Amino acid sequence: MSRPISTYRVQLTPDFGFAQVAEIAGHLRDLGVSHVYLSPILQANPGSLHGYDVTDHSRIREEFGGAKGFREMAEQLAAHDLGVVVDIVPNHMNTTNPRFWEVLRDGPDSAYASWFDIEWDGSRVALPVLGDDTEPVVDGDVLRYHEHTFPHPGHYRLVDWREGPGYRRFFDVSTLIGLRVEDPAVFFATHEVIFWLLDEGLIDGLRVDHPDGLADPRGYLRRLRARTGGAWTVVEKILIGDERLPADWPCDGTTGYEALNRINGLFVDPAGKEPLVELFTRLTGETGDYRQVVARAKREVLDLFFGAEVKRLAQLASCEPDTVAELLAAMPVYRAYVVPGEPPPPESVAIVEQAAAACSPAARRLAEQVLHGEPEFVTRFQQACGPVMAKGVEDTALYRWYPLSCLNEVGGEPDAFGTDVAEFHAFCAAMPPHSMTTLSTHDTKRSEDVRARLSVLSELPGEWAETVTRWSEALRLDPRLDYLAWQNLMAAWPISAERFAGYLLKAAREAKTAISWVNPDPAYEERLREFAEAAVRLPVGEFVERIEPYAMSNSLGAKLVQLMMPGVPDVYQGNETTDFSLVDPDNRRPVSHPRSPVSAWDAAKLLVTGQALRLRRRLGPAAPYTPLRADGEAAEHAVAFARSQGERARAVAVATRLPVGLERRGGWGATTLTLPPGNWRDLLTGGLYTGRVPLAHLLHQYPVALLERHDL
Repeated sequence: MSRPISTYRVQLTPDFGFAQVAEIAGHLRDLGVSHVYLSPILQANPGSLHGYDVTDHSRIREEFGGAKGFREMAEQLAAHDLGVVVDIVPNHMNTTNPRFWEVLRDGPDSAYASWFDIEWDGSRVALPVLGDDTEPVVDGDVLRYHEHTFPHPGHYRLVDWREGPGYRRFFDVSTLIGLRVEDPAVFFATHEVIFWLLDEGLIDGLRVDHPDGLADPRGYLRRLRARTGGAWTVVEKILIGDERLPADWPCDGTTGYEALNRINGLFVDPAGKEPLVELFTRLTGETGDYRQVVARAKREVLDLFFGAEVKRLAQLASCEPDTVAELLAAMPVYRAYVVPGEPPPPESVAIVEQAAAACSPAARRLAEQVLHGEPEFVTRFQQACGPVMAKGVEDTALYRWYPLSCLNEVGGEPDAFGTDVAEFHAFCAAMPPHSMTTLSTHDTKRSEDVRARLSVLSELPGEWAETVTRWSEALRLDPRLDYLAWQNLMAAWPISAERFAGYLLKAAREAKTAISWVNPDPAYEERLREFAEAAVRLPVGEFVERIEPYAMSNSLGAKLVQLMMPGVPDVYQGNETTDFSLVDPDNRRPVSHPRSPVSAWDAAKLLVTGQALRLRRRLGPAAPYTPLRADGEAAEHAVAFARSQGERARAVAVATRLPVGLERRGGWGATTLTLPPGNWRDLLTGGLYTGRVPLAHLLHQYPVALLERHDL
C-alpha cells in the first residue's frame, strides 16, 4: 500500500467510467501525479452524475464497469505506477435503496431498521412527498404517487413535501437518508466492498465525505483506521478561520479547503476591501456587515428547511423550538465535537460559549445541555449544526454578500480580505504533512482560474467600479443579483449564454431573495435568461484582456504554491491547464484528456503543474518546509519557501503576489532572494542560479520560479 504524494480527481459518470480512466493513465503518469482520486464508485441512483446517492453498498457501480472493470482499471493504472484513492459516503444513502424499502414495508421489526436514523411515530415514519390533491394509487403490492413508489401495505405515512421527514437526512435533501454507522453491523455492511478493495491492494486511500453528519465522527474514524491498517485517509471537514481539525481524529488531515482559502488570500489586496464593499452596497442595497447577513440567512433556512429537526431537539431538551433555533443559528462552525459522557474539550466549550454569548438567557441555558446534557440531545444537536451552516452560509449568505466573490468559497470568510505572507508561512508550519491541499474541487463555488481573475479586482477597485457601472447602466435585471452576475461573467469569460443563465438561475435560487428552489417564478426566470443572452453580447472581453496578465500571474502563483507547500496536492480534473468553470454542475462538465494548451496561459500552467508534480514525486510528501524572505522594497510581492531532503534544501518555490501593485512600483527593482546553499536550476526556464539572486532576473520569463538543487 503506497501513500499518495499527489492526487488527480476524476468525476466518474455513466459516460466516463473505469475504462475511460484507464485510457488516460499515460497522461496522468506523464503529468506526475502518484494517485488517481475517484468520485464515489458504489452502486448509486441510475444516471447519477455525482455518486453520493448510493443505493447498494455491496456492489461497485455497474454503469462504470462493475467490479471486473474496476480491477482492470486498477491494474492498468498500476502498470503506469499510479495508485487509486476513492471517495466514500458513510453518512447517508438514497431512499430508493432496497434496505429502506424493507423498512417501509415491515416497520421497526425490519432487519434493516437499525441501519437508519429514524424517528418512529408509533410504527410509522413520515415521508415528505405530497405536493397536490392527487390521491396515491394502490397498484398491486406498491403504492404510486406521481413518480414515487412505496411498498403496500407499509408502516409509513405520506406528508406534505415541505415538512421534514421522520428520519435524519443529508442537509435538506429528503431523498438522502442518514445511516447509523455507529452500529458495528451497519459499519461493516456499508464498507465491505471498500475493505475488500483495500485488502486486495486495489486502492491505497480514502476520502471520507461529510463526517460531521455522523453521530460519532471520531469513533467512526477509529474503527476505520483499525480495519484499514492505517490507510491514508482524509476527511471532508470544513474549518472556519483559525479552527483546526480535532487532534484526536485518527486521520491524515482534511480535503484542503482551509489551504485553498489561505492560498487564495495571498493574491487578494487588503486595500481593496473598503472600496469594493462600498461598491457592493451601492449597487445592491445590501448591508456592509457580512455577519448580519449570515445571522439572518441561518435563521431563514432554519425556518424554511429544518423545522422537524428543531422540533425534535426541543422535545429532547424540554425547551421551546425557537430557543433551539436561536442557538443553532449562532454556532460559528460546523460542529463543536462534544462527545456524550466525556468532559468537553476547551475548544468545544469556547465554541459553544461564543455562540451562547450572543443569545437570550434561555439559549444560554440550553448551551449547558449541549456541553453536558443527555447523550441523544448532545449528539443530535451536533448533527444539526453542519446542515444549518451549509444551507445558511454556503448556500444562502455567500450568494447574498459578495463584494469580491473569489472570497466566497467553501469555508471562506468573504469579509476577510487577504492573507499576508507571514500568516501563510505559519499556517504551513502547522500543517499535517499528509493532509490534502486543493485549489478546485467538484464543490468549489468557482474554479481556481476564475478566482485568479477576480483577485485582480482587489488591486483595481476604481477601474472595476467604472467598468461595472457602465455595464449596469446598459443592462439590469435585479440589484440583488446583477453585481454577482457581472463578476462571474467577467471571470468566466468567454462563456455561453446557456452556461451563464444556468449559473445565474442557481445563484438566484440559492440567494432566495427573488426566487428559490421551492418558490419558482417563471416570469423572473425568463427575464433572467434574457439578461444572460444580452450580457454575453456586451464588450466584456475588453476588460478581461486588460487584466489577463495579472490574472495569469495569480493563477500560476497559486498553482505553484499549492503544489509545493506541505501536504498532498490534488489537481481537479482538467485544471492542469486553465479552467473557467463556475459552481456545479458547471464544474462537473466532461473533460477531454489530455488537454492541449491553446494559449500562453494554458502552456505555462501545464508546465508549472507538470514540473511541480514530478518534483514532488522526487521529494516525497513530508519534506521539511522553510520560509524564505525576499529583501528589498518590493519584498512584499514575493512568497517563497524551500522544501528539504534530509538536512539540505532540495527545492525552492517563488511566486509573485499582487502583480498590479508590483507594476505600479516599477517592478522588482533591486529586490533579491538569497537561495539556500548550493547550485540551483529553474525547472521552468532552465536558468542556473546560486546565492543572492535579483528577482527581476529570476522572474523575467514567468511570474513564478521552481528551482531544484542539482549539485546533490
